[in-house]
Amino acid sequence: MLTAGTVDAIVGFDGQDLPVTSIYASVERDPGLREDLQVRMSSMLDQIRPLAKNGSAGHDARLSVRADIQRIKEALAEERWRPEGVAIFACSARGLYEEVPLPRPVRDQVVVGAAPFVGPMLSLLDELHRACVVVVDKAEARLWEVYQDEMREVGVVRDPALRKPNYAAGQGEDGVRNKAGELAKRHYRRVVATIEEVFAADRCDLLVVGGHEHEVPAFTEFLPLDLRSRLAGTFSADPAAATPAGIRHSAGLILQRHERAAERDLAADVLGTLAAGGLAAAGLADCLWAGSVAAAQTLLVPEGAATVPGVVCDDSRWLALSGDTCPICGKATRHSWDVLEDLAEAVRAEGGAVRHLADDDLLGEHAVAAQLRFQLPDRPDRPRILP
Repeated sequence: MLTAGTVDAIVGFDGQDLPVTSIYASVERDPGLREDLQVRMSSMLDQIRPLAKNGSAGHDARLSVRADIQRIKEALAEERWRPEGVAIFACSARGLYEEVPLPRPVRDQVVVGAAPFVGPMLSLLDELHRACVVVVDKAEARLWEVYQDEMREVGVVRDPALRKPNYAAGQGEDGVRNKAGELAKRHYRRVVATIEEVFAADRCDLLVVGGHEHEVPAFTEFLPLDLRSRLAGTFSADPAAATPAGIRHSAGLILQRHERAAERDLAADVLGTLAAGGLAAAGLADCLWAGSVAAAQTLLVPEGAATVPGVVCDDSRWLALSGDTCPICGKATRHSWDVLEDLAEAVRAEGGAVRHLADDDLLGEHAVAAQLRFQLPDRPDRPRILP
């Protein structure tokens, strides 16, 4: 499972001057497409074979990369990777080989460098939600914590209830119904208090509620404003008959819809701000400039974005699509195999966020967009138009 601890352990690896091979690949659910994975992975390994043969690295480095390639090929032949994606980190000479299952498809890419390339995993962590799922009726509530593909029970709340509050006749019926209502309200308050404890411990950031169709609205009325703002959705279920697998499926659909809606709202907000002349940027050139001057607060990138070659100045951190010389410091730039990934790393380094949009059409004609901290200064590579 992808967790902050997993990323921290990989980031902390010290290759002692030997290269680390990092490779990311999407893994399709359809077994019939496994051949496609074989082709894609083999193509990425072919990209780094020159480093294992006659690259500028030393003898030990070449042997290590060669062993990395062989180890990954062996794992590929076993076809053990689960959908939706996998990240692999290898430095054979230093005993590193780590496979990390990913909860979402990722862009295929391979990097050989001095340190593990964890940028895509950091982006995924920023976008993953941990949800509290509650299935409730008038007498009992069960609480689960859902994260990625796992669900574990975290609490049960039981209270006395009148299961048949309408058994009384005449004047006694009203009293029985009132008693049943008061017991249900007391139960709902206890359930809410338990949910608040879960959120107070920073274990979850979204809430999903299930139960009988006529009871769920009655329960959600007891949610305070802060929990209502975290409510991703509700679903209908019989608490007595619902299975954990069924609950996980229903909650997963709600969380997926919630994430897609949040992505649409975010993209619409950024493009609306841009159209109004506010703090937003769109297009590769302007977003790269925003990353260069630490102006990007939130970077929006389509999940299916292609690799974009560009240039980087290691001195000024200028990012651009082309240019042999940095216009800021005058030093030579270096080629980047994917300047869009360099941009994402620059945004994260400055405390910003990177959001990958599952719908590639949300940004329209723009390849990338960003919320800004401040208005962009004039780009040094854009000629000024004099009045």
